[in-house]
Amino acid sequence: MRISLSFLLVATLSVGGCGYLRDSALNPSNWFGNSTSQPIEAGDATPVNPLIPQKSGLFAGRREAAGLYIGKPIDEIVELKIERVQGGAIIRATGRADRQGIYEVQLTPVNEEELPVKGVLTYRLEGVKPSRGTAVGGPATREVTAARQRTDQELRGVRSIRVEGVRNARVARR
Repeated sequence: MRISLSFLLVATLSVGGCGYLRDSALNPSNWFGNSTSQPIEAGDATPVNPLIPQKSGLFAGRREAAGLYIGKPIDEIVELKIERVQGGAIIRATGRADRQGIYEVQLTPVNEEELPVKGVLTYRLEGVKPSRGTAVGGPATREVTAARQRTDQELRGVRSIRVEGVRNARVARR
């Protein structure tokens, strides 16, 4: 009787301790938790004279037009999820545009090397607006989603992932 009571007591305490491990940073599925919304700071944009060409030459305009992405940032970031997969993670962001019809939605890295700055990997959720006017529609009809996969090596040194829109940004931390 004493042995079974002792065994029952030890089993109860050890199962109760599993709840602590589930919510701790030791569990790999908790490395990037729920995202939080943050306001966007206004940046210093140096004035650029549109009449002075940045690149010159006879075929400079054609070269730029071939690989140019003309997407604009999405109005509001609604959700940011980091899903762990074998060998890395998938960054999935959902945003709400100001009108319907946005296409070619993508997560664009803020810096070209796609490296973290002070442990923060930053993206912009961007999409191309249609050339003709479209309806505004309800909030559910204006939602767009984009994803990007990163490997464990690319995520080394990343403490948080930030996705920016026009009105807000969402951050998921490790």
